[in-house]
Amino acid sequence: MSLLVVGLSHRSAPVSVLERASLHPDARAKLAQDTVAAEPAAEAAVLATCNRIELYADVDKFHAGVAELSTLLAQHSGVGLEELTPYLYVHYEDRAVHHLFSVACGLDSMVVGEGQILGQIKDSLARSQELHTAGRLLNDLFQQALRVGKRAHSETGIDRAGQSLVTFGLEQLAAGTDVGSWARGKKALVIGAGSMSSLAAATLARAGVAEIVVANRTHERAERLTQILTEDDDTDVLARAVPMGSVPDELTRADVVVSCTGATGLVLTADAVAAAVRGRTGEQPAVAPDERSPDAPAPSASPSVGAEEGCPLDLSAVQPGFSVMGEAAVAGMDAATLEQHAAWVAGGTVDRREAGKRGPEADAELIGALAATATSAGRIPELRRPEPVAEPPRPEPVLFLLDLAMPRDVDAAVHRLAGVRLVDIESLAEASADAPMAADVDQVRRIVSDEVAAFGAAQRAAHITPTVVALRTMAADVVAGEIARLEGRLPGLDDKHRAEITQTVRRVVDKLLHAPTVRVKQLAAEPGGAGYADALRTLFNLDPETVAAVSRAGESTEKNPENRGPA
Repeated sequence: MSLLVVGLSHRSAPVSVLERASLHPDARAKLAQDTVAAEPAAEAAVLATCNRIELYADVDKFHAGVAELSTLLAQHSGVGLEELTPYLYVHYEDRAVHHLFSVACGLDSMVVGEGQILGQIKDSLARSQELHTAGRLLNDLFQQALRVGKRAHSETGIDRAGQSLVTFGLEQLAAGTDVGSWARGKKALVIGAGSMSSLAAATLARAGVAEIVVANRTHERAERLTQILTEDDDTDVLARAVPMGSVPDELTRADVVVSCTGATGLVLTADAVAAAVRGRTGEQPAVAPDERSPDAPAPSASPSVGAEEGCPLDLSAVQPGFSVMGEAAVAGMDAATLEQHAAWVAGGTVDRREAGKRGPEADAELIGALAATATSAGRIPELRRPEPVAEPPRPEPVLFLLDLAMPRDVDAAVHRLAGVRLVDIESLAEASADAPMAADVDQVRRIVSDEVAAFGAAQRAAHITPTVVALRTMAADVVAGEIARLEGRLPGLDDKHRAEITQTVRRVVDKLLHAPTVRVKQLAAEPGGAGYADALRTLFNLDPETVAAVSRAGESTEKNPENRGPA
C-alpha cells in the first residue's frame, strides 16, 4: 500500500487562500484524471468541501508523488505552487488512512463532530468511480472511512460535541439567543438548492421561520426543494421558488439570507446588500465605525513628521500619539533598516512630538538595542500598542446573512455595513476555535486508531492474496497434469477409480498447502509482512505474470462492481 494525500484545510491555510484554491466540480474531475495520468499515481480521488481540498492517490514513489500531486493541485486551483506550498500538508500510508478516518468522524471538521462530511466523502467516492480513477485501494479506503464515520456517530456521543455548519452558523447569527426564538416568524431567502442549501432550508423550517424563498439557477431544483419543505409534516412553513433574477427584490423582504452556490464570483455585492437595507429602512446604511474600506486613504500624519529627508521609515503609517523614534515606529522592521533608522535618529533631525518624555540619546540607545536583538531574531514584535478607542455601538441588525460558500458568495465588505450581520466561513472558523470539545472525542480517537490498524492489516493480507491464489492455481495445474499422465499409463482405469485417485491427490495437495497459506496470510497482515509474498513467489518459483493477472482481475472487479458474483 502506498497511499498518499496532499491537501490544505482550514487548519493549515487562511480562508482567503482556501477561497482562491477552491475547485469547481469540473476542475475536480480533471484533477483526478490528470493525477492518474501522471507517472507516480495509479489511482486518485479528490475530496473538496467548503473548508478543505485534498488529493488522494496510490503512488509508487513517495517523493515523486508529493512533488507531482502538489504541482497538480497548484495548476488546477490557479494558486501558484510557491504560494500554495506553505499551506499544504502531506500524509503517507497509515498516517493518510488515519487522516481520512478522522475526517470522516468529524474530528478534523471546522465544527468538531459534524456529520455532513460523510455525504461529501460518499460523493467523492462516487465521482471517482464514475471517472474510473479509483481502484481497489481507494475503493476500500473510502468505503471503510464511511463505515468508521457511521460507527463513531452511532457508538459515541460525538454528535453532542458538534453540529452541522448550518446549525453553527445560525447560532452565530442569533448571537447567543436561542435559534428557535430568534428565527420564529422571520422570512428567509435561501440562495442555491444543493445539499448545503437544502440542509439550511430544512433547518430554518424546523426552527420556525414563517416563509422560505428558494432561488436557484436551475428553477426545477428550486421547485423540488420547496415541494419537499411544504410536504414535511413536522413544519408548516410557506415555501416558494423564484429565479435568480428575483434575488434583489427578495432581499428587501427577507430577514435571513443563506447562500451556498457554486458560483465563481460574488452572488451578493456590498452595494446590493446596502440597497436591500435601504429598501427596508429608507436610509443608507453607514459603514461601521473605525472600519474603513481597504481602498480608503489612511489618516494623514503630521506634516513636520512626514517631511524629514533621509528617514528610512514610512512615517505616514505610524499610529498618531507615538514617538516616531520609539518602539512602535520600528515594530517589524528588519535588522538592516533598524540600524539605518538608529543612525538617523542619532542625528536628531526630526521635530520630536514627545521630546519632553525622552531625549534623542535615550531613543537612539533603545533603537540600537532593538537592532541588536533583531540581528539575532530576524524581526522584533511591537512592544507597545495604542490605547483602545471606545466605539459607539452598532445598530441592531435588520438583515442577517449566512454565507456557506467557498469561494464566498457574499462580499466581505458587507461586514462593515451597519444594520447587517454577516457570518461567513472565515468568521465561523474563528468562532469554532473556541468551541468546547466533548469527552466523547477521546473515544472516537480510539475508534479511529483501532480501525486504522485493522485496515492496514486487511490491506497487507490482501496484498498476498494474489500470490496465494497463484500458488493454488499452480498446484491445481500440477494435479491435472499428473492425472492426465496416469490416464496415459493406465488407459483401462474405470471412471470410479479415476475419480477416487483424482480426489485423493487433490486432498493431499490441499492439506500440504493449507497450513503454509493460512500462516503466510497471518504473517503478512502484521507490520512489515509485505516480504512474505516475495518469499512465497521465490520458494515456489511462481510465474510473476500469473500473480499479476490475478491482481488485475481483482482490480477489474473493484472498478466494475457489476462484474462481481453473488455476495
